[in-house]
Amino acid sequence: MASPIEHRAEFAADVASTYAAVAGEDALRARLEQLGGHGAALLSYEVSGTDLRYELRQGISADKLPQAVRTLHKGDLLVTRTQTWRVSKDGTGRQGNATVEVGGVPGDITARTALLANGDQTVLRISGEVTVRIPLFGGKLESVIAEQVTKLLEREAEFTAKWLAEAA
Repeated sequence: MASPIEHRAEFAADVASTYAAVAGEDALRARLEQLGGHGAALLSYEVSGTDLRYELRQGISADKLPQAVRTLHKGDLLVTRTQTWRVSKDGTGRQGNATVEVGGVPGDITARTALLANGDQTVLRISGEVTVRIPLFGGKLESVIAEQVTKLLEREAEFTAKWLAEAA
């Protein structure tokens, strides 16, 4: 059984500006430099018309991992995230999907992402789930990983808000 991830952030900017701050190549590189940990890199960045696909890697030092994870995984973790974005069906926002692989952990993270206009603000919505396929311990690890992912999404939202404020 998977553990859910729900995240919502509001930004004081229009969709286009927020999209550039969330998914623009310069913003991604800056965010990785600040929040990406060891081995962080933008592995690919591909624009095709109005669609975008990028892959990034983030490192998490073993000493920053919760005890439950350190018990089952020795050493640092490398996390690879693949994100796609496309224009929303109504043409007013962006929507996409994210998949995350955590090196050495049998499981995955999947999410649906959306940037939606809300008056003169933009809402980022992320809804997903963590699945860990380890008998007996999988459920515990799922909830720990879901909590850590939510904290990372909050830090990324703080970075995005700061990026937007500095660009204004």
